[in-house]
Amino acid sequence: MPVREILKMGDPRLLRVAQPVRAFDTPQLHALIADMQDTMLAANGAGLAAPQIGEDVQLVIFGTDAPNPRYPDAPPVPRTVLINPQLTPLGDEEEDDWEGCLSVPGLRAVVPRWRRIRYSGFDEKGQRIEREVEGFHARVVQHECDHLVGKLYPMRVRDFSRFGFTEVLFPELAQADDD
Repeated sequence: MPVREILKMGDPRLLRVAQPVRAFDTPQLHALIADMQDTMLAANGAGLAAPQIGEDVQLVIFGTDAPNPRYPDAPPVPRTVLINPQLTPLGDEEEDDWEGCLSVPGLRAVVPRWRRIRYSGFDEKGQRIEREVEGFHARVVQHECDHLVGKLYPMRVRDFSRFGFTEVLFPELAQADDD
């Protein structure tokens, strides 16, 4: 499947609210998921939302089978296809941590996120998914699902003294891994 162009911050399509997926287990849905997986892999992404490649549907993918070069110290997150997601915070506790985004290349910022969440939705075949997660897994899901409501992580930054270029903030990361 082809690697798709990832839209960059400033593209108005990233600000739309995505539409629910209505048909599961279709050739079109499987082709879109394959394109997203190839695109995410080619970009070393931790996740990817359909709006990032210009598709206006509530579909995110995340997780890898190996450590991610963009987040070398993060624990693994299981490969997941999540459609029409619903997120519920579990408690009031937030965590601040560094985030980057394939649609905001070369930059990182400290972003507050719920520490623990429950997420639910469907896989590509329409089977129900429901998980309670915390830490990096919870952060990745929240980040990707923000794309479905037209939010990019800079919109959540509270302290802009902790926002900058990856090559300056994290010189040990290869620049190619963050573009």
